[in-house]
Amino acid sequence: MNESETRVLSAIRRIVHAVDSHSKELERALGITLPQLVVLRAIRMLGEVTTGKLSAAASLSPATVTTILDKLEARGLVVRYRSAEDRRVVHSKLTEQGARMLDGAPPFLHERFVSGFAKVDAARQAALIAALEEVADMMGAPAARRSEALPAPLPLEAELKPQDAA
Repeated sequence: MNESETRVLSAIRRIVHAVDSHSKELERALGITLPQLVVLRAIRMLGEVTTGKLSAAASLSPATVTTILDKLEARGLVVRYRSAEDRRVVHSKLTEQGARMLDGAPPFLHERFVSGFAKVDAARQAALIAALEEVADMMGAPAARRSEALPAPLPLEAELKPQDAA
């Protein structure tokens, strides 16, 4: 392996380590996993929401979201209830305890990145984007995961504000 290959692999390992460390830090601080926090933030962003819409917003499978909701509900962070109009539809909403947890949650790792990325000039940003997309392609990451292919920002990427009560 040459020096360039070693440096690239080292940088990738550093990124993976940063994500893993941050995920563990969140779990220690809050007692919930990163995917659970993503779902909680998506519920806050979307308001009372169906599992299908929550699944799309969080970019997780409906089965995964259902499992996460089971755990969050057991901890009293969300409640689920059937729609009055269609009993087949189940809605989820934050509890006061869930909202308090979100209020005290540390920022996502991407927020630190966005801050640093914003300080880089546009040409360098474009070069970084192209390089990262190329690395993702080399690693076999599906192109559909690229942000331009996503229909809407993920809760991780979106500005999260509580939904106004209807």
